[in-house]
Amino acid sequence: MPESGQSKQGQVAQTGPASAPSPPPVAPVSTGVAAARRAGLVVTLVLGGLTALPPLSMDMYLPAMPAVTDSLHAPAATVQLTLTACLAGMALGQLVVGPMSDKWGRRRPLLAGMLVYIVATAICAFAPTAEMLIAFRLLQGLAGAAGIVIARAVVRDLYDGVEMARFFSTLMLISGVAPIIAPLIGGQVLRVTDWRGIFVVLTAVGVLLTLVVVKWLHETLPVEKRHGGGVGEALRTMRGLLADRVFAGYMLTGGLAFAALFAYISASPFVVQEIYGASPQAFSLLFGVNSIGLITVGQINGRLLVGRVSLDKALGFGLAVITLSATALLLMTAGVFGEVGLFPIAAGLFVLMSAMGLAMPNTNALALLRTPHAAGSASALIGTASFLIGAVASPLVGIAGEGTAVPMAVVQLVCGVGAVACFVGLCRPWQRRPEAV
Repeated sequence: MPESGQSKQGQVAQTGPASAPSPPPVAPVSTGVAAARRAGLVVTLVLGGLTALPPLSMDMYLPAMPAVTDSLHAPAATVQLTLTACLAGMALGQLVVGPMSDKWGRRRPLLAGMLVYIVATAICAFAPTAEMLIAFRLLQGLAGAAGIVIARAVVRDLYDGVEMARFFSTLMLISGVAPIIAPLIGGQVLRVTDWRGIFVVLTAVGVLLTLVVVKWLHETLPVEKRHGGGVGEALRTMRGLLADRVFAGYMLTGGLAFAALFAYISASPFVVQEIYGASPQAFSLLFGVNSIGLITVGQINGRLLVGRVSLDKALGFGLAVITLSATALLLMTAGVFGEVGLFPIAAGLFVLMSAMGLAMPNTNALALLRTPHAAGSASALIGTASFLIGAVASPLVGIAGEGTAVPMAVVQLVCGVGAVACFVGLCRPWQRRPEAV
């Protein structure tokens, strides 16, 4: 086995929960795992596409919402539920697909999810009412969740330690581009067709990605490592994972950091445009610059820091920067420094967003290092926690109306402090033996 595979056995033994059974000895690399590793770049692109599909499904649709309101003669609040339904589906679907992938392998649940996604998306394109669109957007989110959860589980099957952290940073590069280009693609589609054409494009993307999965993504979970139980065993597995204090700590740390990101996404359109007077073009530019900052730091993490600095140290530094940036944003938006213009606010948001490139891939890697025996269920819990905490935090940014940016900064600071508290209070990295990663 490679060196990283040898370190995996020792690391799981030293960091796993005391109540959990010892993992089985490291077996020879299966044919599917070996083939997937050999595929290299192709597998990276496939997993990146699976991770990027949900944000594409969400954000390509954003420019079309006014047109949907007019076309279906529905109130704006009702059409807004189409986004909420898709987001809820993505959160809950991971809880279903994750345990399924631990029982039946990665390919079968993934392909089933992709087929349901294609059908649901195609029906969305022809939905005659807002209610039907909401229902099938929920189904679209439930099915699209398969790509998110199984992509993380496949990474856990293929890689370990340093290699896994680097791969998560690479996935961030691919999936991080999706929210940037998705609204632009949606806007261009609307130039040649109506809002239904966006769902036609998403259906075509789903078909293409499914064909790519069939051809190039081999099964990565050997039969001997699968779980044979049903719903009861899946629930017991998840309960055992949540009982692991360290895993729960990383899960909550990542979820709260993700919630700070959600707060930015929800609030930035009115903060940048309505409060600080930027044009839509300037807002798009700032949004893109911040996303590039996140992607760049993620690549620095994967290519330069991982293997030289422990994952816990990199994560701790990222959380500290997020918290300090949120503090600075709160002081500026509350008027402590007097009137501030757009540039200081944009700088604070850029630093906060860039630090996510340290927080997000490292929390994923550290949490999944604890769970070689249930990577699918663990991935499901990580994803669901992030989406649900983000969904709770997101509406709070507008609680004081659209005339102040203070709620955004407060939510980000609370999330940052909460993430630090979970990291320090639950993960307690100083109590575990220093690791090579």
